[in-house]
Amino acid sequence: MNDKYPFIPLQFDYTASDEQLIDKSKAFADLMKTRRTVRNFSSRVIPAEVLENILITAGSAPSGANMQPWFFAAVTDPEIKSAIRREAEKQEREFYNSKAPDEWLNDLAPLGTGDSKPFLEKAPCLIVIFEKKYGITESGEKKKFYYTKESVGLAAGFLVSALHNAGLACLTYTPSPMGFLNKILGRPDNEKPWMVIVTGFPEENTNVPDIKKKPLNEIAKFY
Repeated sequence: MNDKYPFIPLQFDYTASDEQLIDKSKAFADLMKTRRTVRNFSSRVIPAEVLENILITAGSAPSGANMQPWFFAAVTDPEIKSAIRREAEKQEREFYNSKAPDEWLNDLAPLGTGDSKPFLEKAPCLIVIFEKKYGITESGEKKKFYYTKESVGLAAGFLVSALHNAGLACLTYTPSPMGFLNKILGRPDNEKPWMVIVTGFPEENTNVPDIKKKPLNEIAKFY
């Protein structure tokens, strides 16, 4: 610590009792266990302030050297959503008809996916996450960024959690390749499309696949 790089007091209160910690952690775990991927969305509009708060939350994620190597394009314009759907479905038809091996298609079968992606138009908002591979200084020179994939992954996790906490459903979507998103959204070459988060309110009486999450003893071990 020095005068050039000053520090400020920690803002969060970390003095909760063990009982309070247990209650809070259990409440959040129970909330997140109710999160499910949704592919059928209603046309109900999301208030702009809600989207702003969610993107602020995503932007609060930790990142390598605090470079914050992400950009979130929140798409609500119907024409842009239609353009994204057209280009995405071109990739999807190729994937399902020729690229995907049988094992992959068999693993996808219980989820009911296919090359048609109507949710890209129906959902009120598409949040396209871009990974900034490097920065650009005011003089036009490249600025090195660190651990960009890990950082963007953390921000995406914050984003999905914030959406569910706000009462919004979402779908994580990764067409391949995704370069068409740069062109449609006018994003620069140093930004690589990382994921599309489709979000909104589920249609009434929406059903989801009957799948289960692995129990704790299969995903973690205390040492």
